[in-house]
Amino acid sequence: MKKTIVEKSFDFAEKILNVYFFLKENNHFRLAEQIVGSGTSIGANVVEAQAAQTKKDFISKMSIASKEARETEFWINLFNRRELLLDHPDYEFLKNEIREIIKILNSIIISSKRNMNNLK
Repeated sequence: MKKTIVEKSFDFAEKILNVYFFLKENNHFRLAEQIVGSGTSIGANVVEAQAAQTKKDFISKMSIASKEARETEFWINLFNRRELLLDHPDYEFLKNEIREIIKILNSIIISSKRNMNNLK
């Protein structure tokens, strides 16, 4: 069964927490803070969007989630070093999953905008 974006972003945030603790254990405190901030914000904004009061509010929250996902992808790509995450067991999952999350979010945003414009 396919996971919803809510489930995918939650599962992703759990893996980001693993990375956060790993980076902190290896004294990469600032980098740990950067990735945990953006990586967990994706799911938080997706969940907030589920309670949106308007279609415009929904699109806004999903757009923020998409921006946070892009930032997270930047950090994941930057951490492609042995001394950071290259050998971490969740690294490949994170690289692949963030790309999929970005695609899903963009698709949701595009179709929501299209539906909103069709209602006018």
